[in-house]
Amino acid sequence: MPVDLSMPPKLRSGDRVAVLSPSFASPGLFPERHEQAMRRIRDELGLEPVEFPATRTLGSSPAARAADLTAAWTDPSIRAVFATIGGDDQITVLPHLDPAVFRADPKPFFGFSDNTNLLNWLWGHGLGGYHGGSTMMHIARGAGIHPVHLATLRAALFDGGDLVIDPLDEFTDEEIDWNEARALTESAPLMPSPGHIWHQPESVVTAPTWGGSLEILHWNLAAGRWIRPVSDYAGSVLLMETSEEMPTGEEVFRILRNFGERGLLQQFPAVLVATAKATLFSSPRPLPDREKFRDEQRSAFLRAFATYNPSAMLVFGVDFGHTDPQYVLPYGGRITVDGPSRTITAHF
Repeated sequence: MPVDLSMPPKLRSGDRVAVLSPSFASPGLFPERHEQAMRRIRDELGLEPVEFPATRTLGSSPAARAADLTAAWTDPSIRAVFATIGGDDQITVLPHLDPAVFRADPKPFFGFSDNTNLLNWLWGHGLGGYHGGSTMMHIARGAGIHPVHLATLRAALFDGGDLVIDPLDEFTDEEIDWNEARALTESAPLMPSPGHIWHQPESVVTAPTWGGSLEILHWNLAAGRWIRPVSDYAGSVLLMETSEEMPTGEEVFRILRNFGERGLLQQFPAVLVATAKATLFSSPRPLPDREKFRDEQRSAFLRAFATYNPSAMLVFGVDFGHTDPQYVLPYGGRITVDGPSRTITAHF
């Protein structure tokens, strides 16, 4: 059976929430976008955002960022913590954290990408969180918070209950350069979504989730100290997404092969794979090349699971990663993957 994690309590209108940069301090480069996110937290979520010393400090040390996290968790008036964005070195923050501080007052943490480090660390200490919710990307989104993102964010923060994670008609993996003024008022145009693609949808699995960024979890596995015995993940629903670094299908397969050799892939009866980001504004790809890229990644997953866990049910094209709109999903909380009815339900 999966590990039984403690999910943090819900918030009330007017609560104070921390807005931190545990990875890259993008508010230091794009202060107007950051202020837009802070306004929307007040106006649309009814919460009071609170910055900490390293939130806008470019180049802050791992110890300084860990001090912000510790301060947020030890302040009883702070009831949730939002990451501003991801990055590439949050793994160096983890050694500076004391698990007892976080266990003493569980709070919902929202982040994805490099924030998989902290989500995985919390999970390893018995604490759930939420995958998704970057303030700079999704709350400060130029055209406004997307209704899909907002609905799951509200469920995680306030409402609880069950939400069906429907396939989307439209999505985008494009973006507008934040150096352009229009990025504060416009979002990239949406395009037809590939939708959900089901593999072996014969079972129904309800279980806590674990996973996140494929690349970050590979770093955690390489470091060794942040991965628990594989049996601790047995029966969980695996969440998998790839980043804007866009690893090739062969790279994805090799990472998954390493997970399989560790005995990790064998633990998950159901796997949700996010719609992969397949283009960058600085190096755009035509649509056919993006479709080919996603097909190659999907083939890599199927190849790896055919070897290491051939009975697993996989669902591709779920919108919880580096694309827009983005569902916020429980991390350590429960999700039901119902193959026969082709539905995914997040239990908030």
